[in-house]
Amino acid sequence: MSRADEIFVANCRQILENGFSTEQEKVRPHWEDGTPAYTVKTFGVVNRYDLSKEFPLLTLRATNWRAAIDEILWIWQKKSNNIHDLNSHIWDSWADENGSIGKAYGYQLSVPYSFKHGTMDQVDNVLWQLKNTPYSRRIMTNIYNFADLSEMGLEPCAYSMTFNVVGDTLNAILNQRSQDTLAANNWNVVQYSALLMMFAQVSGLKAGELVHVISDMHIYDRHIPMIRELIQREQFAAPKVTLNPEIKDFYAFTVDDFTVENYRHGAPIGKVPVAI
Repeated sequence: MSRADEIFVANCRQILENGFSTEQEKVRPHWEDGTPAYTVKTFGVVNRYDLSKEFPLLTLRATNWRAAIDEILWIWQKKSNNIHDLNSHIWDSWADENGSIGKAYGYQLSVPYSFKHGTMDQVDNVLWQLKNTPYSRRIMTNIYNFADLSEMGLEPCAYSMTFNVVGDTLNAILNQRSQDTLAANNWNVVQYSALLMMFAQVSGLKAGELVHVISDMHIYDRHIPMIRELIQREQFAAPKVTLNPEIKDFYAFTVDDFTVENYRHGAPIGKVPVAI
């Protein structure tokens, strides 16, 4: 069975059985019809995925892995904050009339900083350190810039990455302040697993563990029936995911450099309403 499925099911059961309901609280998110979007939530979730054993693609239902990887390239490789550079419509609700999401996500990764080894942005600093000082304990990124929050279409949910090399293996910790379990859990896991694979390959390392730390993991009220049905489904073995070994430059990767084989999964669950 897929480890991603096992973790997802365990997380959902923990939230449904022991979570805190915000139904009586004042909440910011709402549905398209204006109704408040309440959640059942849990605090401080820590999940571990070992990429040396399997790639964590959910099999309970299909994850659109191509769109997920396209988005992570949009943020980390293109360093864009404009939805016209993205091949999906997932950010449309947070963009302005010009397609900009403001000083969020890719914008923050594009800002140059002065490091001891030169002036560069956060992505290039990570790449430089992985090649030149791989055992540093300071290989990090952070896009939660308080000075720019008022100019962001959406404050970053997944906001910080910490990379750590053990022997010839690259590991990472993803910190996330908030997560919509149904819409985003496996989506985020796939994205940052793919990012870890790409960074490892161009640095001459192997991809190891992704540790996913979620401060507020929640299920929206209108998602609960879908979640209850989903976690009862049959689980399949994880698919095989490989990366084009010819690519040695992070900025040369495309979605087509990922190959997914033997991806068995359950049927679609229908349109998932998204709280905004």
